[in-house]
Amino acid sequence: MIFRLLASAAMISALSSAALANDGVIDVVAPFEIKSPDPTTSGNVFIKMDVAETLLNADAEGHLTPGLATEWQVSGDGLEWRFHLRDGVLFHDGSPFTAEAAANALNIARAKPGLLETAPIAGISAEGGEVVVRLTEPFAPLPAFFSEYRSLIYAPSAYAADGSVTQVIGTGAYRVTKLEAPLRLEAEAFADYWGAAPAIGRASYQAVGRAETRALLAESGDADYVFNLDPASTTRLSSVDSVDILTVSVPRTLLLKVNAGHPALSDPRARQALSMAIDREGLAEAILRFPAGGTQLFPPSLGEWHAEGVAPLAYDPEKARALLAELGWQPGPDGILVRNGERFSLTLTTFPDRPELPLSAAVLQQMFADIGVEMTIDSTNSSEIPVRHADGTLDLALLNRNFALVPDPVGTLLTDYAPGGDWGAMNWDNPAFTALIRALARGEGGQAERDRAVAILQDDLPVIPIAWYQQSAAVSKGITGAVIDPYERTIGLKDIRWAE
Repeated sequence: MIFRLLASAAMISALSSAALANDGVIDVVAPFEIKSPDPTTSGNVFIKMDVAETLLNADAEGHLTPGLATEWQVSGDGLEWRFHLRDGVLFHDGSPFTAEAAANALNIARAKPGLLETAPIAGISAEGGEVVVRLTEPFAPLPAFFSEYRSLIYAPSAYAADGSVTQVIGTGAYRVTKLEAPLRLEAEAFADYWGAAPAIGRASYQAVGRAETRALLAESGDADYVFNLDPASTTRLSSVDSVDILTVSVPRTLLLKVNAGHPALSDPRARQALSMAIDREGLAEAILRFPAGGTQLFPPSLGEWHAEGVAPLAYDPEKARALLAELGWQPGPDGILVRNGERFSLTLTTFPDRPELPLSAAVLQQMFADIGVEMTIDSTNSSEIPVRHADGTLDLALLNRNFALVPDPVGTLLTDYAPGGDWGAMNWDNPAFTALIRALARGEGGQAERDRAVAILQDDLPVIPIAWYQQSAAVSKGITGAVIDPYERTIGLKDIRWAE
């Protein structure tokens, strides 16, 4: 079973041939803790485990597809959306899935922190077999918002009177039989599921924070699907006969969040100099083992948001030094730049939850020192980044940002850059950029406007892109049908079968 950690490498080798055996339970391991039954905190786990569903889904290219809603239309003035719901769907408590239940779940979700909170929604109601959403202004990305995991639909009985979530009661192919937050979930196939019945009757989920431990579980055969491998584990597991490695490029970017209001960083030339100090290809190869330096914010996997026409961010430390000299910075006795008696000294905040972040921070520290910028690394809890953003004490933050939280990145741009957000811009406000993004959100404009917005980010650098990501998973050869989704919504659980 999933909890058995092997005592030695010898035992792993001895048991690797048994990895194809199964106990009737498909065991899934990932780093994400189950913080509560609430979709706003742990919906990413519940959607991956097929225990709850959204009105709309997204395919591997980010195109919206039917989910609990089969059709959707917008009025001519863009102020009303109608979502026609699927017939014959039951919640796991046996109650019918209705427009009233869906509207209730969505209204509760939009009252909590999340993307729905940012949408210009005047009201969500039920009319016949449809959910009707009325807006205060046109908002083209709205359907994409209803595919995001925080928009999962639960039965009315899942909520307390105050809107808090007491249990997971969804409509998915599996129903939860045991939830032991923060680490474990058990589920079984739901006999009355509206779609095709899953081939495997029982499933478990285990949150395991350490990448090395997750890899050990894959290698030993104690887990069937291990999500979010680190580069070293991916390389090692590639030689394990009982395991297949799935890899896909994902719309996620490693980036530096910059306090554009900091005296040393307020001039765009200073941010450009930091960018020029970064050897992106070298860092990506050494740390991520995936040589895809982030030469702009959006990776090629985001299609129309990856602007082919912008000049790529380049490694040029000599030009970086020249730009800083223009700004009055001169080398001090120890090589660190000084201006008006102040050292060019910054603190970078990051967190160890993703093992590549502290390692990348150490590499950046050396690269910045090469141009005379002193950087201290503070590896702490991820929650410190939004806290320090809010109180103004953040200099730099190293993080990775997922631009596929909704299939349309406009949603993330609105919360991060128009004009700012906890995980995006800080003390940066570009009215032209904000106008472009808000117009695109209203459904106005197209590729030219997207390219113009990307060009502004490329010039002003409110955040500094470093590298693009790929996602890896280890899958036992004892199963077939597993997938790795670029949008990180599904692992294909309901379609997985035991290998013959």
